[in-house]
Amino acid sequence: MLKTKVSIVLSILFVITDLTLAATTVFNVVKLGAKPDGKTDSTKAFVKAWNGACGSVNSAAIYVPSGRYLIKNLLFNGPCKNTNIIIRINGTLVAPTNYNVIGNSENWIAFQWVTGVSIYGGTLDGKGIALWACKLAKKKCPEGATSLSFTNSKDIVINGLKSLNSQMFHIVINGCENVYMKGLMITASGNSPNTDGIHVQLSTGVTIMSSGIKTGDDCISIGPGTRNLWIEHIACGPGHGISIGSLAKDLDEQGVQNVTVKTVVFTGTQNGMRIKAWGRPSRGFVKGVLFQHAVMKNVQNPLVIDQNYCPRNEGCPNQVSGIKISQITYQDIQGTSATQVAVKFDCSTKNPCQGIKLENVKLTYQNQPAVSMCANADGSAHGIVEPAGCF
Repeated sequence: MLKTKVSIVLSILFVITDLTLAATTVFNVVKLGAKPDGKTDSTKAFVKAWNGACGSVNSAAIYVPSGRYLIKNLLFNGPCKNTNIIIRINGTLVAPTNYNVIGNSENWIAFQWVTGVSIYGGTLDGKGIALWACKLAKKKCPEGATSLSFTNSKDIVINGLKSLNSQMFHIVINGCENVYMKGLMITASGNSPNTDGIHVQLSTGVTIMSSGIKTGDDCISIGPGTRNLWIEHIACGPGHGISIGSLAKDLDEQGVQNVTVKTVVFTGTQNGMRIKAWGRPSRGFVKGVLFQHAVMKNVQNPLVIDQNYCPRNEGCPNQVSGIKISQITYQDIQGTSATQVAVKFDCSTKNPCQGIKLENVKLTYQNQPAVSMCANADGSAHGIVEPAGCF
């Protein structure tokens, strides 16, 4: 039902998009003063375009012609007078070379309280390489900015966008409803810190389709309060895989429910499909997750549940996770593990994992059978399951 509704909405949006430039008011950033030379600050022109589109009583389009546009921090605020704003990007938005210019702000390009915004095409170049080097050298550096974020928004489409070398997360969806992302290409170095490809939290009805993600952290990370999430046809690697968590950061934390991850190829990633929670009290949960049709290519930890996550042993020693994990299905998972332990379910002693289902799983290690390890996990195996379940 969710996919059907999304498909109908998309069909309407694509028809509208094809007619947009001819049928609605168009705000061309170049005509408003932007310079496509990659050197001249074009931020004000983009703000003018947004103010015009957001203030229009009819549907509107923002057009970014070919070229490179130097952009500092951009905040696109709503609510707007209309609920159909198309942003067509034929060029590249470039962050300042000096990472300090945007590095101390949470976001580089941010939308909040908007409805019916669609982004088509374009490239975001976050210029994050110098900041990564600073962090890896353990110098005093700014935390870095997320390249693109949507907060408290609904009916959002992001199609055909490329995101390069973000300082921090590439795309964040926070507190949103009905978001459709397709054809994204996200790229960062495999050793780039905290460059999650797409992070979703406190959101419902989010779909991520047909995208390639190469990064130094999670390809897709799923935070608390995520419900009705559909992920399909993803190429992930390098990176840390697709992760639900980290959870249990807070005691009163919303749960994660009804998540589907299917038809994903993981290549050389640290993890494949992972659920991780801090080993400390929480009222949160993970329930109703389907991992289906995945191929692992030399993945260090193909299937992992870690409820004793405690990096640097800070804030959680000698505690147990309060996250309740149940109804997790792994179906048609094939490929190779880079370590002997291909399946590791390390669940909470206080809240053991319930209802884990393995069906037609075949993972090998160096052309030999891999092994599985379980602690406090209850489940069942169906069909061919290698390594054998350890419930």
